[in-house]
Amino acid sequence: MDVAIAFLVLLVIMAIYGTMPTAVVWSLLLFLGLAVVAALGVGLWLSALNVQYRDIRYVVPFLPQFWMYATPIAYSSELIPKNWLWLYSLNPMIGVVGGFWWALLGKSTLNLSFLLISAVVVLVMFISGKGVR
Repeated sequence: MDVAIAFLVLLVIMAIYGTMPTAVVWSLLLFLGLAVVAALGVGLWLSALNVQYRDIRYVVPFLPQFWMYATPIAYSSELIPKNWLWLYSLNPMIGVVGGFWWALLGKSTLNLSFLLISAVVVLVMFISGKGVR
C-alpha cells in the first residue's frame, strides 16, 4: 500500500514538473516484482535467524537504514569506483533502483549486468531463505 501511495505522489510531482514517464513504464511491474521477491527473501532469512538467535530482533531495525545507504537512491551509482563494482552489484536493489530510474525518467541506460546479478542474488536469497530452519 505504501508503494502505491508513493507512486501516486510521484506521478503528481512528475505532472507538476512536466516530466512524463517513458513508454517502458510497464516494465515497472518487473522491477516491483523483483523488489517484492528480494524483500521476501530477506524476510525469510531474518525470521529464521530471529527464531534461532533472539538478539537478531535488535539488529533488524537498523538493516533497512544500512540497506538504503548501500543502494544508490540519494547518489548515483557512477560514483562507485570501477574496481568495487563487482561487490556493489551484489546488492539486489541496485538493479531494481536502476530499473525504476530507467523506466520512469529515461535518463539513464538500463545496466543489464546489474539487473541480471540482482535477479540472481534475489533468487538465491529467496530459494535459500525458504530452506532455512
